[in-house]
Amino acid sequence: MINANDTTIVCIDIQEKLAKIANDKIIQNSIKLMQAASILNIDTIITEQYPKGLGSTIPEIKDIKDFLTVEKTTFSAYQTEEFKQKFDKLNNKNVLIFGIETHICVLQTALDLIKKNYNVYILSDCSASREEYNHKTALELFKNKGGNVLSLEIALFDFLKSSRHPNFKEIQGLIK
Repeated sequence: MINANDTTIVCIDIQEKLAKIANDKIIQNSIKLMQAASILNIDTIITEQYPKGLGSTIPEIKDIKDFLTVEKTTFSAYQTEEFKQKFDKLNNKNVLIFGIETHICVLQTALDLIKKNYNVYILSDCSASREEYNHKTALELFKNKGGNVLSLEIALFDFLKSSRHPNFKEIQGLIK
């Protein structure tokens, strides 16, 4: 399904004022995913929606590694020229996307990427909306438009492929 060497991870707007929307489990899963991205050297872009008003990416994510970060005011990150240039330059066929809010910025970015013929996966347990029905509705719409929905563990073990992977114990340690 997905491989670390042909995937871009896109972390959408997990910022100081928006992080309150997500429960602790969503935030912890997001941190684990970003730690795995660092361990496995997966191309990763973080977006920040209007950071002057909504704050920066939470330190628990921002401090993991010096990930590419793009400020935006568009709901779809792909409609921001800086993001589009950085994303396209990575030239990966698969995209794992997650963040806040599922039904707005995550969904609009994911749908734009599907239109560009990328294989796009939303991580359901790393994404949140203020209202659960908006989160669930966005995931259903996304699937109906040709997207795929995964969980954190599905993605992590798919990256590893085998317990013989050199980073298996390190990644397994993130989820225990």
